[in-house]
Amino acid sequence: MEPLNTTSDFHNYQKKITDSVDPDITTLLLCAGTGCLALGSENVYTAFKKEIEKLGLTKKVRLKRTGCHGFCEKGPLVVILPKRYLYPGVKTQDVTEILQETVINDKPIERLLYVDPVTGNKKTFEQDLPFYAGQQRNVFAKNGKIDPVDLEDYIANDGYAAFVKTLEKYTPQQVIDIVTESGLRGRGGGGFPAGPKWDICRKAKGQTKYLICNSDEGDPGAFMDRSILEGIPHSVLEAMLIAGYAIGASEGFIYVRAEYPLAVEHTAQALISARKAGLLGDNILGSDFSFDIEIRKGAGAFVCGEETALIASLEGKRGMPTSRPPYPAVKGYKGKPTCINNVETLVNVPLIINKGKDWFAGIGTEKSKGTKIFALAGKVANTGLVEVAMGTTLREIVFDIGGGIPKGGKFKAAQLGGPSGGCIPKKFLDHEIDYDSLQEIGAIMGSGGLIVMDQSTCMVDIARYFLEFIQSESCGKCTPCRVGTARMLEMLRNICDGKAEGVDLDELIKLGENIKMSSLCGLGQTAPNPVLSTIRHFKKEYIEHIEKHRCRAGVCKGLLNYAILDICVGCGACKKVCPVDAISGEKKSHHVIDSEKCIKCGQCFKACKFNMIVR
Repeated sequence: MEPLNTTSDFHNYQKKITDSVDPDITTLLLCAGTGCLALGSENVYTAFKKEIEKLGLTKKVRLKRTGCHGFCEKGPLVVILPKRYLYPGVKTQDVTEILQETVINDKPIERLLYVDPVTGNKKTFEQDLPFYAGQQRNVFAKNGKIDPVDLEDYIANDGYAAFVKTLEKYTPQQVIDIVTESGLRGRGGGGFPAGPKWDICRKAKGQTKYLICNSDEGDPGAFMDRSILEGIPHSVLEAMLIAGYAIGASEGFIYVRAEYPLAVEHTAQALISARKAGLLGDNILGSDFSFDIEIRKGAGAFVCGEETALIASLEGKRGMPTSRPPYPAVKGYKGKPTCINNVETLVNVPLIINKGKDWFAGIGTEKSKGTKIFALAGKVANTGLVEVAMGTTLREIVFDIGGGIPKGGKFKAAQLGGPSGGCIPKKFLDHEIDYDSLQEIGAIMGSGGLIVMDQSTCMVDIARYFLEFIQSESCGKCTPCRVGTARMLEMLRNICDGKAEGVDLDELIKLGENIKMSSLCGLGQTAPNPVLSTIRHFKKEYIEHIEKHRCRAGVCKGLLNYAILDICVGCGACKKVCPVDAISGEKKSHHVIDSEKCIKCGQCFKACKFNMIVR
């Protein structure tokens, strides 16, 4: 395409594209995000393409690879427009039937329909699935609907309209005021208001300003930013254009971890097409605003999610935090004022410009506006990405959208905010989720990781698991984090291994509080959260581990001692599954476990149908 030289050129081009779209054409939306690709999405795409040509449907059917649809539990997903038929878990052998029955004859295929895990009812259309019906998809609205690397598809769906509106109607300060009054807060963890941060950067001394999009998404199980970059990379570029214009920057960076190859690929393609269209570069659309963006790949250090450590990495140094103040908005990359926002924060900005600050401020709670995307995982029926209004309760997310605990299990807790977050027990299921209310119960919003746990989970072991991750990711610069987390982890391991006689929980709490107060950066300041929150809400389990050498969930191997009751019927099921031949006994006679050989794997416990094995 020819470069767009003015905003009028853009409007004409947008009209040309939208006018050429046939609203009656059947469109197949095939999820091609990382999760669905791992489940065979590319093979399904190839099969659809061949069969469409074979059936002579090339002019009647449009096949699109899209980004993540969010329902990762059921990929590869296919949605058929305009009615929005939905088929989960599609395989290559289903392709011909889908085209013949649903596309040509407009009939659903019963065997391929989604089955609600709660009611057992089949659902035909995407909008009828509880997983989608309970969400408010604003940020994620285009994800799963457009081709990630097709600029025309993005523009046809109001893409870059907010940026053009910004150039035509607002001064940089007016943009900052709009974002400030909308109430947008950072989605990367701390929840700092976005508008004031922009204002500080704009007013900082110096002509050269930088903008950084932080996509160093390091929380285990979190992939919101990755999915946005994979599915709607142009929305990130558009948001950065608006932010760059507002703060007075001419150069921006997308700092993305190298473990996100598809996100990097799609973003790189989006940058190329945006430059060719004249939407990046010098004097964009005939204005005096010049701005370009560069991708920088990080090596995957969790600490580089912290602003100053990220900047150090961007400058080619080891990713380690520095003391603040000065904050990056005053002195950041190369010593210049630098504004850093994460992906999810930025992509809210075009929505605010298009729909208005009052629209955004009308969603959520008094102090937490808009929606939030959570990565729902763990012991829950429906896993994936969930976007809900701030203030939605944990019960609504886990049970209404997530489908509850599978196999009749009971909810025990949810870890919210990633490894630096906190555990929320059952009694807070109806507690509103927003920045301030979570802090009241010992958790944080974080980036949005949400791991659900049932009664089979040991809370002491969970605390150990998260602290192991945090301790291994500590950069080691400050003593409280480097030494303190190592000492906390040693104490937790002793508790889990049954070696904690005399351990004082008050000592563990005191150490955690000291680390929080004295660590240099956010990693150390939040590192003790999993331990402190589990002690706060599940202190009895810690006491049982220490005083009774008992793990009620049967997870901590150091506290387990499997034995077979004297009334064993001798069926031999346990003996068959033991991987180390630790069980002896003749058929129909009492069996015995050799405790010296036993590796405490629990296979015998699971195999016994008569409940003859105790631990």
